[in-house]
Amino acid sequence: MPKIVDHAKQKELVAEAAWRVIRREGLQHASVRNIAEEAKLSVGSMRHYFGSQSELLAYSMQLVSDRCSSRIRRLDLNVPPLEGMKKLIMETLPDTDEKRAESEVWMAFTAQALTDPSLKELAHKVYGHLRYMFEHVITQLSSLGYMSGDLDIEIEIQRLYALVDGLVLHAVLNPESYPASRLEAVIDYHLRSLCPNSPDSLAK
Repeated sequence: MPKIVDHAKQKELVAEAAWRVIRREGLQHASVRNIAEEAKLSVGSMRHYFGSQSELLAYSMQLVSDRCSSRIRRLDLNVPPLEGMKKLIMETLPDTDEKRAESEVWMAFTAQALTDPSLKELAHKVYGHLRYMFEHVITQLSSLGYMSGDLDIEIEIQRLYALVDGLVLHAVLNPESYPASRLEAVIDYHLRSLCPNSPDSLAK
């Protein structure tokens, strides 16, 4: 009886092999041959899942975003609003080994996206989704009356986005100085300083 292959799962396994190659050797070494060897597949077998290297890399990049989105959808947000917004933001930060690996790979992809049109389009789409999430955080806190009335909402969205981007960069480049506890402390401090009218902030 022929072996039944879960093609969706196999594609994820190949993408994870691509991540390992990228983390270990850099994106410039993420050739179909090297990834096939890492995935313990023949180059011919790889063609069943991806028609080209560009297709494989785009899928591998999308998988990073998909896994982050999946974690966000599973979050229990039945908590005080400020805590819920912090939980949302923390899902985008490399505070676990798994998320650190994803962040390292994502950074490699975004650098490559500067010169690869297919990856650039995908990067813009994902960053647009992230921007929407940060917009949701700020507008939600503002609508609850937690933030000071004189704050510029658009500037605060951009400031939060820049803060998260910076934390991701530093946590990837210098993980010893940015453990999970520090990442959470920075986000917690930023949100509480942003929301002096929050009951959570007043209770601290």
